[in-house]
Amino acid sequence: MNVADGVHRIEDAHTNWYVIEDDQRLTIVDAGVPGSWASLHAALDELGRKPSQIAALILTHAHFDHLGFAERARAELGVPVHVHENDVPLTRHPRQYGHERARTPYLATHPRALPYVLAFARTRALFPPPLREVTRYVAGTLAVPGSPRVVSTPGHTLGHCAFHLPDRDVVIAGDAVVTLDPYTGRTGPRIIARAATADSERNLATLEAIADTNAGTVLVGHGEPWKSGARALVDQARAASIG
Repeated sequence: MNVADGVHRIEDAHTNWYVIEDDQRLTIVDAGVPGSWASLHAALDELGRKPSQIAALILTHAHFDHLGFAERARAELGVPVHVHENDVPLTRHPRQYGHERARTPYLATHPRALPYVLAFARTRALFPPPLREVTRYVAGTLAVPGSPRVVSTPGHTLGHCAFHLPDRDVVIAGDAVVTLDPYTGRTGPRIIARAATADSERNLATLEAIADTNAGTVLVGHGEPWKSGARALVDQARAASIG
């Protein structure tokens, strides 16, 4: 699980979410799929932590496959859920998001995507409970364990943000850039296909903010961690074709 100093990666249905340790408190980054609730408790057990040590859940964005157990954590554990103010409407209707192309044709033209779509179906990823209450953020450093710095990366969604942890040489990029596109099955640095991206041109442009972190490790929403530097990741993502 450990992918950086005190940062742990959990993967469910080919979707990553993260636990940040900061002394005796924890921040969760993204919330996977609904079944990730069990993975959360398994991860806490492995780390020797308790649910009461979770101080915050912060969202890179509010797509259905990142909202999984967020409402359950809020309602049952009293964990505040932080989301950029431009993605607040998505937290209430996580499947009703903007995208540039229809989703259905991707299965016919990208058969390698089928295992990822089936994983979403098996885990009911499309049906996370909507959030009833959120804490809005805009910019700056969040007052949560790990002190992540908000890096604005709109495009995948209107309010998408990455989180920079300078003291750990890590940036958590969410779906601003990935190493696996579940809509096409393609691997390697890239932005996600237009079937799940609101504004791909803007998405590509705002990758510069991730490169500017100069982080050695980039942790993505889908795919393996990237440990060859943020600038190299962004350069490769821009060079890759957009699905």
